[in-house]
Amino acid sequence: MTHNAVLRLRAERLARATRPFLARGNRVQRCQGCLLPQKLCLCSEIVVQSARSRFCLVMFDTEPMKPSNTGRLIADILPDTQAFGWSRTEPDPALLAAVANSDYQPMVVFPESYADSERPVLNSPPLSGKPPLFIMLDGTWTEARKMFRKSPWLDALPVMSLRLTTPSGYTLREAHGAGQHCTAEVAAELLRQAGDEAAAQALSAHFTLFRQRYLAGKPHHPVHLTADETESV
Repeated sequence: MTHNAVLRLRAERLARATRPFLARGNRVQRCQGCLLPQKLCLCSEIVVQSARSRFCLVMFDTEPMKPSNTGRLIADILPDTQAFGWSRTEPDPALLAAVANSDYQPMVVFPESYADSERPVLNSPPLSGKPPLFIMLDGTWTEARKMFRKSPWLDALPVMSLRLTTPSGYTLREAHGAGQHCTAEVAAELLRQAGDEAAAQALSAHFTLFRQRYLAGKPHHPVHLTADETESV
């Protein structure tokens, strides 16, 4: 099933793999659309939206293969979302073309503390002019920092440094630090601030349902344990 850009990237990555990719829970029979256990599939509940904003996901090597990835949720809701694998030395020509598309305002979504002092920084999405193209660096925090530092073709673009005050609801992986949010949460807030409210609400609802069902498929996750059991873990 390859109905969005992330799933197509996943299929391409699997096709060139020289050995099986064994993520946690690899023995579970999963839906190949949402990557949840088949009995918890949410594909039929996806509500596609349109938005002025556009997203371009730049994904670290194995990120599209991980069931816990939330960049895929953006592509579920917004079918125009683009997704590309990251390469330090050989960036995809289609990715370079997408970033250079003069129909949009491209910007790299990343904390401003990592930007050079002379680099333009935005703290909220533009509400006028060309539609924004939000370039999301999708991977672990260490991988995202590497992509930010080692992608010279992004260096001339402004940084979109979003300030989120609400705590993250993402508990599928351990956060690198307090206050960090997953890709889908950041994207939903970008949509909301950019005026794409319907898409923001749909993505937030999709993320919440995905998170609930992902955890429901992990019987040993702390969310399922009693207080006494949690103390003994």
